[in-house]
Amino acid sequence: MTKHSKNNTASSIFSYAEYQKASAEYGTKRQRLGNESMRRFDACSLCLQTAREPVCCKDGHLFCKECAVNDLLSQKKDLKRQKEKAEQIRKEIEAQVEQAKAAARERVLQDFERGQLGLAAPPSSSLPAVPSGESSSAGTKRPFSTAFEFSPSHVSDLVAQAEDAAARAIAKEQAEAAKGVLPDFWLPSLTPTFGGVAARDVLAAGGKSSELKIGAMCRGGGDRHSFALKDLIPVKFSYHVEGKEGAGPKEGKDPGEAVCPSCLKKLSNNVIMFLMKPCSHVICRTCTETLVRPPPAAANPKSAPEASKDNKEEAHVCVVCDTRLKKKDIIELKREGTGFASGGLAESRRGGISFQG
Repeated sequence: MTKHSKNNTASSIFSYAEYQKASAEYGTKRQRLGNESMRRFDACSLCLQTAREPVCCKDGHLFCKECAVNDLLSQKKDLKRQKEKAEQIRKEIEAQVEQAKAAARERVLQDFERGQLGLAAPPSSSLPAVPSGESSSAGTKRPFSTAFEFSPSHVSDLVAQAEDAAARAIAKEQAEAAKGVLPDFWLPSLTPTFGGVAARDVLAAGGKSSELKIGAMCRGGGDRHSFALKDLIPVKFSYHVEGKEGAGPKEGKDPGEAVCPSCLKKLSNNVIMFLMKPCSHVICRTCTETLVRPPPAAANPKSAPEASKDNKEEAHVCVVCDTRLKKKDIIELKREGTGFASGGLAESRRGGISFQG
C-alpha cells in the first residue's frame, strides 16, 4: 500500500525523512558553538551578564554576588522540600512494613485456630517420615533428658519464622492476583515505576547513604562540587583608564577594559587568568608563572635541595599588593573559550534516549 499523508508510517523500511524526524526528538544532540555563544570571561555563569560585585567559587566559576546568593537560597529550599518528602516516604514504608507484619501475624493466628478446630490441611506432607526401626520403640518412656523444656527465645524464633512464612505466602498470593490485572498506567499514581523499591529507597535514604551527597552544588559547570556562602571569594578586576598609564580602579561610567595589573595586557577569553585569593586581584598566567610563583632555578641560584627547601619555606607574593600567598591561594578562573577548536569548549551536547521502533 502506498504511503500518503494519513498513512505515512505503513512502510516496511525506515526512510531518510523518518530518520531525520526521529533524530530531532531522540538520541544525543550536538551543537557546534561559535564565538557569539561563548560567555565572556567577566560574565556571570547564571545570568550571563557582566558580573556585578563579582565573586567566584573555590573552582573558579564567576558569579554575581546577588545571583550566587539567590541560587544558594533556592537550592536550600529545594533540599528542605526533598528532605520532607523523603521523611514522608520513609514513614509510608514503615507503615507498610507494620501492616505486612500485622497481616502475617493474623494469618498465623487463623492457621492456628483452624488447626485446633481440625479444619486445617493434614500436616503429614510437611512432617518427616518415621523410620521403620524406630516404630517399634513407640510407646516407650522417654528419658528425662529429652523432656520438654519451655524456652521463650525458642518460642519467639518460631513465631518470627511463622510470620515470615505467612508474609511470603501473602506476597505470593498478591502477585498471582495482580498478574491478570492491568492498572491504569497512564495515571501518575498507578505507573509501574511509581511504587518501585529502588526509587523509594533512594528517596527514603534521606542522605544517609554514602553515595548521596546532600548539599548545594555549584551550577557553573564542569565537575560537580559543593557550593556554600563561606566559599565565595570576591574578585577585583583592574581597569585601564583612558588618558592614564597603568592599571587603576574602576572610575566613572566607562571604566575601559579589564587588564592585567602587572603587564597591562587586555584580558579576554584568550587569556588564562589566576585569582589571588587573599587580596582578590586577577593576574594573567604569564605574570603569575614568572612573578608570583617563579621557578626554583630562577628564584634561587643555589643548589637544587637548598633551593627547593627555601622555596617551600617562602610564600608566594602578589605583584600588586605584596600579599603573602600559598600555593592553594592561587585559583584559575574558568573561561568558556574563543569559539575555535583549541580555545576551550567548542561543542555543546545533550544526552537522550535512543529511538526504538
